Amino acid sequence: MTTKTLTRADLSASIYREIGLSLSEATAVVDAVIDEVIEGLASNETVKLSSFGTFSLRRKKQRVGRNPKTGVEVPITPRTVLSFNASNILKKEVNEALSKKKQG
Repeated sequence: MTTKTLTRADLSASIYREIGLSLSEATAVVDAVIDEVIEGLASNETVKLSSFGTFSLRRKKQRVGRNPKTGVEVPITPRTVLSFNASNILKKEVNEALSKKKQG
């Protein structure tokens, strides 16, 4: 089974088709939304997109990890990771779309 990746260009093309903006305007809209999400996260804000999900930053403390090949313990430095939690609406719609694909 091959999988397709949804890209910025795909999003721009969808806006172009659905809303009727020019392709350059649609690309500018997609870029502006992504830039706002990045700016919010860089300002240490939680970014919540209603009916889609929530992007947030999580701080991870230093811990000891283990190299799976050698078994040698290695310290893992503290870091900040990006986390995304899908909304219940998004989960429900994706599951419904997947079950329709299976049936059809």
